[in-house]
Amino acid sequence: MTNHGPVADTRVVGDLDPETHEMLEDFAQTCKPVDSLPLLVMRDNATGALFVEAHVLGSLLVPAATTDVPLDPDDQADYRANRDVVEDHAAFAKMKDDAKAARSFSNIVCEFTRSFDELHPVKIIGGQHRFTAIQDALAEGVDEHHGVKLYFGLDNEQRLDVQLISNTNIAVSTDLFDRMSETLAGPQLREWCQAVGLLEDGEDFADRRARGNPITVRAARTFLVNYFRGAGVDPKKFDVTETVPVILRSGVQLEDWESLKASHPDLWDDDNLRKAGKEFSALVKAQRSHFTAPSGKAKPGQGDFAEKALNYAVLSAWAFIAGVLSNNKTRQKRHFDLRKVSGKDPLNAAALAKGRHKTDPENYRGLGYRTDAKERGRLAELFFLQAEDGKKITAAQIDLAIKKFHAKEALIEVSRAKVKAS
Repeated sequence: MTNHGPVADTRVVGDLDPETHEMLEDFAQTCKPVDSLPLLVMRDNATGALFVEAHVLGSLLVPAATTDVPLDPDDQADYRANRDVVEDHAAFAKMKDDAKAARSFSNIVCEFTRSFDELHPVKIIGGQHRFTAIQDALAEGVDEHHGVKLYFGLDNEQRLDVQLISNTNIAVSTDLFDRMSETLAGPQLREWCQAVGLLEDGEDFADRRARGNPITVRAARTFLVNYFRGAGVDPKKFDVTETVPVILRSGVQLEDWESLKASHPDLWDDDNLRKAGKEFSALVKAQRSHFTAPSGKAKPGQGDFAEKALNYAVLSAWAFIAGVLSNNKTRQKRHFDLRKVSGKDPLNAAALAKGRHKTDPENYRGLGYRTDAKERGRLAELFFLQAEDGKKITAAQIDLAIKKFHAKEALIEVSRAKVKAS
């Protein structure tokens, strides 16, 4: 980082534009930092973002600040980039106790702007747990100085970068990275998920994958990519074609995802894809409903069964086969109608749990628990097989699907060996 020299609180110095200088003045008057003026303005050479580091009394920081911060305030103001405050975490409880014991916190990362939420110009980007602890302590009369790293005049790219570096630590799920990246890319994926029922109206993707949380960006991307990968498979050659679905990685920029959007610019308007999304959403709801008690919670000991449809291997395989059958509406309808089976849960999770191959290790828990390639391939065979007659999934069908997968893998391996030998 490069020092741009001291900036007085009463005049423009160096290459600071008048608008940035005005924001510095506003900050100094609003928060009255105890650091000696003029403030030292720094530039992050990686992005060009300007910032200052200062110390502010909690009683001045709290009324001027908010943790309710959108990543894209202009076009997606209703959706947030911050990870959620984990209220019941032991470390957070300790943090609140420390704040009430007059501990001074530091490196609370903020952006100063009145362009949205004029009453709260200090937007907390990183350190929302510390800020919440400071709020609680102030409510009990504890008023200490705390260190802030304050950015000025961020554009969306810079704001995303600050969000990422502020929320990156070992304990944070990469699903948060995905959500922020997708928010910056635009609202299309979120709006598609809301339209098909994978997200509620106005709901955002989860910042970490957990039972009961909304769907993650990773899951949504994985669904769409596998649908189109499946659509490229000839159903008549399914038994001799490599048909292992993929699970997109999380927390990284994804070539498969970007390539899909580039090659299918109209994917958001694809009626059959939208139909598949709605049918999968209905399957998720039907699976949950079967294992939900009148209280609205999963029946004791059956949480895994209730969430089975959202296992990444199940999700990717279901979407893949929906794509494979996209030009065979009769068989695709049988695939979709799996959710309508009566008497048992649609996926027959208990039977899946007993499905195994002679090559599986002792600790294998049955089909639908793991997410590796073998698991995904077996489930693709199962969904393709089920769509032949449209009947409910049975133990015999599961056994046959597993054996078909291993037979296909052996056949493909032989074919590859012949190519090498020729």
